[in-house]
Amino acid sequence: MKFFLDTANLDELKKGAAWGIVDGVTTNPSLIAKEGKPIEEQVRRICDIVDGPISAEVVATEFDGMVKQAHELSAIHPNIIVKVPLTRDGIRTCATLCKQGIRFNLTLCFSAAQALLAAKAGATFVSPFVGRFDDIAEEGMALVDTICGIYSNYGFKTEVLAASLRSPLHVVQAAQAGAHIATMPFKVLDQLFNHPLTDRGLEQFLKDYKKAFPDTGTPR
Repeated sequence: MKFFLDTANLDELKKGAAWGIVDGVTTNPSLIAKEGKPIEEQVRRICDIVDGPISAEVVATEFDGMVKQAHELSAIHPNIIVKVPLTRDGIRTCATLCKQGIRFNLTLCFSAAQALLAAKAGATFVSPFVGRFDDIAEEGMALVDTICGIYSNYGFKTEVLAASLRSPLHVVQAAQAGAHIATMPFKVLDQLFNHPLTDRGLEQFLKDYKKAFPDTGTPR
């Protein structure tokens, strides 16, 4: 499974990249807006930090505008994946421009039927949203599992990018379901490290070593 960071914050991306486990980045207009920089400027900076697929989303909602923005975004850097919503115009944009070598992430996926459309249109990624389903008392991870099963049945090349992951448990469940990618906020990536037995064990190791060798200090 690949790990993407779902953020446009440069400090978070630098911290995650330093761990050597971040494979890519997803952004959206809301995340870009929080950073206060135009999308083109912020995405260029992100591409300098993480060497992997970087999803940059259009803000147009009609076909002609989506096509124009898709060309502009894809020209920023070879790693750019153009993100469009799973609407009729989004599917049309993807199906049209995939033939020109532009790669797409079809976002705001909330049904297996929509995921089928994304695969048929030639999307590189489809992004089912887990947490937002959970918010309305639906089991979001079941959608990821269903999409992975359908894609496996037919050998679709579109990768399942599990999005709106809000906890380490979501990440593990997405891996169990067979998602190719998990995209998560920095906070969730950081939480994956945490376990009280790891902290307790390390504390005991260092305590025992210091007791045996009191004059050598703590090894680093």
